[in-house]
Amino acid sequence: MAENLWTTDPREALRAHPGFTLASMDRRATPGWGGDKAQGKAFMDSRASLLSELQERLFAEGRVGGKRSVLVVVQGLDTAGKGGMVRHVMGYVDPQGVSLASFGVPTEEERQHHYLWRIENKLPTPGRIGVFDRSHYEDVLVVRVDELIEESVWSERYDEINEWEKQLVESGTTILKFALMVSHEEQGIRLMERLDRPDKRWKYSTGDLDTRAKWHAFQEAYQAVFDRTSTEHAPWYVLPADRKWFSRLALTEILTRTLVEMEIGWPSVRWSPEVQRRNLAKSMSTASLVESYEDTPAVVTEAMEETLEVRRDSADLLDADPDASEQRIAARRAEWLTDLEETLAHKRELLAARDDAPALTADIPGIGSKTKKAAKSKKSKKGKKKSKK
Repeated sequence: MAENLWTTDPREALRAHPGFTLASMDRRATPGWGGDKAQGKAFMDSRASLLSELQERLFAEGRVGGKRSVLVVVQGLDTAGKGGMVRHVMGYVDPQGVSLASFGVPTEEERQHHYLWRIENKLPTPGRIGVFDRSHYEDVLVVRVDELIEESVWSERYDEINEWEKQLVESGTTILKFALMVSHEEQGIRLMERLDRPDKRWKYSTGDLDTRAKWHAFQEAYQAVFDRTSTEHAPWYVLPADRKWFSRLALTEILTRTLVEMEIGWPSVRWSPEVQRRNLAKSMSTASLVESYEDTPAVVTEAMEETLEVRRDSADLLDADPDASEQRIAARRAEWLTDLEETLAHKRELLAARDDAPALTADIPGIGSKTKKAAKSKKSKKGKKKSKK
């Protein structure tokens, strides 16, 4: 893995604590990160396998009746990098485990309902990571700045949102709220780039200048959001966004650390693998069953090493006792290897019952050369990845 240069947990470095002032924030800063852009991108990429498995575990948990989910809220003015953030960070995980929703101007149907109605319709189901590109906070940002409704109405929404989010958390949804804060100067540069590039002009709106003219009003509105809705159950993380690589790195790390602390394991099954394996084998030719048998050590060992590496990375993030962590990892490896022995023995039994089964090679039973070869190959692949980085 690339070198971890986080000097401070980004959740602490970027959280909107009481007394936080947006006006004094350096939007080109990289709070908590001790490296440069290249090191940041390398470390972010190195989190891919860990983040991917954690997301898969969450998805698997949801498939067997789990109630937990994660909601990632991304707010920011035009050009802050919301779209790129979603593409880059969520590109590390399986799309089937992610639900994306974007909230623009309410439709006529949505206006006929409570402002949270359209938000609730897009909440992630158990096992999924939901991503909101803009969110219910538009109803205390845009409506305030553009004076779409009376202050007496939108001013009451802060407390309502806090209570609504608290109920979500209590029902099993972990909420991560990110505000991408780009500077006025950088926003101007990015808007100009959209005008200059023929392939980006579609992203420019003639109304962008009207919004830009309200810059200070939006800064005041965001400050109020941080003051009123950065809570213990759903804090705001304010990301300096002039350096896109840093905001992406920070969101990736916060999401990863949050998933690690959820301690999501692979769900256990309520049916017997032996019974299902026997039934499946009946539908397979002897040649296919032999191939499956011979591949089993390598397939299982590779999966085991990936899972144990995730456990090791997770332990590092949690600052767990190294010796205790290695003992748990060793115990888990022993469980996997015992299960592998039982699986191989069962497959030998299934093959022995067939008249056309060939003689089995000597290195397959037990933990033979194929298992060792797979483990060695796995380490070799990891070494090559490290050398490239």
